Amino acid sequence: MTQRAVLNTDLRKGKINRNIYGHFAEHLGRCIYEGIWVGEGSPIPNTKGIRNDVVKALKEMQIPVLRWPGGCFADEYHWKDGIGPREGRKRMINTHWGGVVENNHFGTHEFMELCAMLECEPYINGNVGSGTVQEMSEWVEYLTFGGVSPMSELRQENGRQEPWAVTYFGVGNENWGCGGNMRPEYYADLYRRYQTYVRNYDSNRIHRIACGPNVDDYHWMEVLMREATRFMDSITLHYYTIPGPSWDNKGAATGFETQEWFSTLEKALRMDELVTRHSVIMDKYDPEKRVGLIVDEWGTWYDVEPGTNPGFLYQQNSIRDALVAGVTLNIFHKHSDRVRMANIAQTVNVLQAVILTEGEKMVLTPTYHVFNMFKVHQDAELLDMTLDSAAYSLEGREIPEVSASASVNSEGVIHVSLCNLNHAASSIVPLELRGLALGAVEVTGTVLAGDRLDAHNTFSEPEVVAPQSFDAYKLEGNRLTVELPPMSVTVLAIKPQA
Repeated sequence: MTQRAVLNTDLRKGKINRNIYGHFAEHLGRCIYEGIWVGEGSPIPNTKGIRNDVVKALKEMQIPVLRWPGGCFADEYHWKDGIGPREGRKRMINTHWGGVVENNHFGTHEFMELCAMLECEPYINGNVGSGTVQEMSEWVEYLTFGGVSPMSELRQENGRQEPWAVTYFGVGNENWGCGGNMRPEYYADLYRRYQTYVRNYDSNRIHRIACGPNVDDYHWMEVLMREATRFMDSITLHYYTIPGPSWDNKGAATGFETQEWFSTLEKALRMDELVTRHSVIMDKYDPEKRVGLIVDEWGTWYDVEPGTNPGFLYQQNSIRDALVAGVTLNIFHKHSDRVRMANIAQTVNVLQAVILTEGEKMVLTPTYHVFNMFKVHQDAELLDMTLDSAAYSLEGREIPEVSASASVNSEGVIHVSLCNLNHAASSIVPLELRGLALGAVEVTGTVLAGDRLDAHNTFSEPEVVAPQSFDAYKLEGNRLTVELPPMSVTVLAIKPQA
């Protein structure tokens, strides 16, 4: 089949919310401790205990929103354990993740300081599974109320005079599983109750987020939308890409064969079906699309690296993960009328991390580079684009060879993101540009590619997979013909000339 793509540069389909490029940092393994927080006394350069190198890298990537403290940890987290002088904070066992001691040195003040350093929005998950309505209500008051009250006074005693601005607040997490093993009917009633006391103080306005379904639990979405739509601003969806046959055999992050490469990308593409089918249910109860869909846990999940704590979920990150990130972000762009936020799991040292650390060393993963290349889509206008992709086949199975999306920013620059999923062959994409003056454009490009299936960056070789300038294209009239290298992610900038 001959590939063909048409980009209607004058047909805009709505804004791509920058929060689609959000991230997730849980008290899990070495994400918070060692990855983000090292403490003021650490020899690793830090500001107020937070690693300088990690902050610099995340700011470069323009991280828009950060979700915390979990994840499963959120529904066993009691926020008052993480405030006040650190030497007096309660120590606890992290029962979900590795059975290690959690000393609560990174708590509310430290997280809000991190968000201020990153200039990103905080997204806080409250505890429904093992917490009380009063506890959740008081946390919101502690964070956002500037008047006279016990929680406001407690915040001031702990060194913060002014309240913080907090928009995004999740009422529980995975309450169908680690957050309480609840039925949707039961959680819907709990959600209605808890969110009542997540109050708006002063000028702060909370965006209330309900715990939505896991993967294809369409019954959960139906019940929540039926019973609680008017009480929520968004609802979540969780989906992980697992190439192996089971949770006990998820597959390796490196050293895999072609079959695992293909099945990983095949399963990543399932995100489109999930978002589509859940959106149909949402449309039934919310035809105006007031309620957002937040995919606040997504990414690859493999077996842990050999020799590491199984509860720490530490895995390497290869060009395969870069392609999972690229195709998933393209899918979110396509559904930007409903998908208002997404949070890849997780920021540092856990699952599909954008950063890995080892002591004072830090390395940027291929996934990091995709987020950095794709940041040009944040808050840009989605453009109408059709793509008839060739098939990428393996052992009788087929998926599209190319994934693509396009947007235009406030300066009129068009960006096209293209992923070639084929591990063995380049892909030629003829792109017809409609709505532009013929020949009056300047084209530049960046590409991320690997020279083997599991090409990845290490602390000794941090630049094995890194962005390069891309010029394998030809512009003739209004046709831009692009030759994508095997297993690559490419971003083109098309700038109309005055």
